[in-house]
Amino acid sequence: MFTSYLKTHLLKPLILALVVGIAGVGINVAPLGSGLEENFGLDLLFTLRGIRQAPPDVVVVSIDRESADELGLPDDPRKWPRSLHAKLIEDLSLKGASVIAFDVNFTEKTSAAEDKIFAETMRKYCNTVLCEVMKLDSIPDKHRYRLITGEANIVKTLPPAPPLLQAAAATAPFPLPRVPNKLSQYWTFTTVAGDRPTLPVVAFQIFTMKIYDQFIQLLKIASPEQTSKLPLNKDKIFNTRSVEKLIADVKHIFQSHPSIAEKMIEELQKLKIRSIDRKKYEMMSSLIEMYRQDANSRYLNFYGPARTITTIPYYQILKPEEPGGENSIDIRNKAVFIGLSQISPIDQREGFFTVYSRKDGLNISGVEIAATAFANLVENMPVLPVNFRVYLTMIFLWGMAIGFISKRFSMSASFYAMTGMCAAYLVFAVYEFKNSGVWYPVISPLFFQPVLAFSASVVWNYITVKRERQNIRKALGFYLPDEIADRLTKNAETIHSSHRIVFGVCLSTDAEHYSSLSEAMGPEELGNFMNKYYETIFEPVKQHGGTVSDVVGDSMLAIWISSDPETALKHNACLAALDISKAIQKFNMDSDKLRLPTRIGLHCGYILVGNIGAINHYEYRPVGDIVNTATRIEELNKYLNTRILATKEVISGLEAFQAREIGEFTLAGKTKPVTIYELRCILEECDANQMMAYAIFDWALNAFRNQSWDEAIEGFYYAMEILGDDGPSEFYIKLCKENKSFANGELWDGVVRIGKK
Repeated sequence: MFTSYLKTHLLKPLILALVVGIAGVGINVAPLGSGLEENFGLDLLFTLRGIRQAPPDVVVVSIDRESADELGLPDDPRKWPRSLHAKLIEDLSLKGASVIAFDVNFTEKTSAAEDKIFAETMRKYCNTVLCEVMKLDSIPDKHRYRLITGEANIVKTLPPAPPLLQAAAATAPFPLPRVPNKLSQYWTFTTVAGDRPTLPVVAFQIFTMKIYDQFIQLLKIASPEQTSKLPLNKDKIFNTRSVEKLIADVKHIFQSHPSIAEKMIEELQKLKIRSIDRKKYEMMSSLIEMYRQDANSRYLNFYGPARTITTIPYYQILKPEEPGGENSIDIRNKAVFIGLSQISPIDQREGFFTVYSRKDGLNISGVEIAATAFANLVENMPVLPVNFRVYLTMIFLWGMAIGFISKRFSMSASFYAMTGMCAAYLVFAVYEFKNSGVWYPVISPLFFQPVLAFSASVVWNYITVKRERQNIRKALGFYLPDEIADRLTKNAETIHSSHRIVFGVCLSTDAEHYSSLSEAMGPEELGNFMNKYYETIFEPVKQHGGTVSDVVGDSMLAIWISSDPETALKHNACLAALDISKAIQKFNMDSDKLRLPTRIGLHCGYILVGNIGAINHYEYRPVGDIVNTATRIEELNKYLNTRILATKEVISGLEAFQAREIGEFTLAGKTKPVTIYELRCILEECDANQMMAYAIFDWALNAFRNQSWDEAIEGFYYAMEILGDDGPSEFYIKLCKENKSFANGELWDGVVRIGKK
């Protein structure tokens, strides 16, 4: 029972579910799918999430046209005096900045005095990180979760001028992919430069030196032997310019012993419960995660368009501070990133195309990218794609669900169900993205798979309906003409309005001895026998373009119809009648003692054809006097002992057949006489003796009409001598004798009247 239910109700939905699930996995494994998810899906999540407030721990000092104008300096920041940068460092340090990071090119030497002032200021405060400039180079494709897809151009490191290199707390590169697509990732460690930490990482390590002692304590708990590899005095780290070495050593420890990070996280959880404040906890967690990650790249969790992160023009920092004035800026315990950041897209020399690039062309500058990466580290909230295996499993199961629903339920129900599911999924994905930075895929689950599932379901249903319609059409074809079957298959409503007046040839048949045969045979045996009989008489009708209109008991009514009278219709009907007669002779010979001699009547004229009936029962049939007359003509065969009789209207104009006129008859139930012909054969099959006999019969028939009874009887006898048993001749001989035996008081018109059915 369950197997039957599964096959009937669940098999097709399960098949479609598997197809949609596998297709979803396939498209996401392919580069195209992952590229769409990164270039469009991630953008959609950022757009729906909206602008997010950046943490207050980071500030951007913009080198821009406004500052150049205010300070009377050239537009090219490379020509700005380095003593001015020294003054900036001093002002920021005095205001309490924790770390100062320059995203500025200092590779070229300037005057020795300028470099000396700049270097001495950096040595004094030990909190400045300089950016190493990059030389263009290219790298191959990487995994979508490790680096941006497609070929990317990056640059190799060029350190600052030697006096500055020796004075800075640290130097670090900050390469960004130069690709046509949107920028969405940054490197934490550059593989092309010896796995060196980048500017945001170095700045973050200096920024977190305030919790360095707690970090060492956690490491000591997790692995005491590894603690000895790190300096315990953080001042010594700055004095010896060992920040980068510290980073390298910590990373090596975490990469060599992955369990250490796990233990440190466990201990940190305990500290969170007992004593450590939330900010320190988040900072420590982020520091551990930064070192433990396998990938050297992260997705940027943008906060918004350009200048969403607090941005202060360069010149405002250098202005004398006025309490409550516009340059009263809180820099205490903040990281300050300094670099090019213009307000106008016209002035922008450096910018990166991101999801938040403005329509007027203003992109996010490199220094803002660095500040964004740093802010993500502070919050420990980068964009985190779900684990790739989890990702594919989720895509597969999601595809299974919507594929099953789309096929299991009706189109409207599945549409609303999938719409609701997609809406709920989108709300969930946006919520997770907004609150934890977790990136769930949206392009495949919300666009590709639902469209595929719904389209496949529609196509499948269309094919199923088409196949069912073809089966219905095939079934209707057994009962109706092809034209009507086609029309009803397309629109069953036409059954009420499918009447039309046409010219038709009606062929009526009836089998002799059917009643006695039905009494002698059981129902099943009789049914099988009659099926063979009908197959015998149906075939000639179909072969000659006719339509079997009605079957009742042992009788058949076939029609040939067209909008106007056509000789071809009469010709085909006569051929069908002759072929039926021949087929029945063979059928009777092959049926042992079972015989069904068949009589045929033909008549033509205008008839009404259509679906006749009422309420919920209709039959396609012709209606009119022509049909009734054809049936009476078929019955006339009983009196004349003939097989095929046709009216003059049928025979008229046909020259390919041998047919003899039998006379004029008023058929049972009729008032108007019709001229009847016996259809014997096609003309080529008629021999000279038959032609002579038919001529004699025609002479005798004229004598009958002239009431020359003796001459008529003599002629009919003569025709019988040639033809042998001839039913019409015998019929007229008997009729002549009856007429001869009594005087006819009525006017004689030569018409034979058949008094009963």
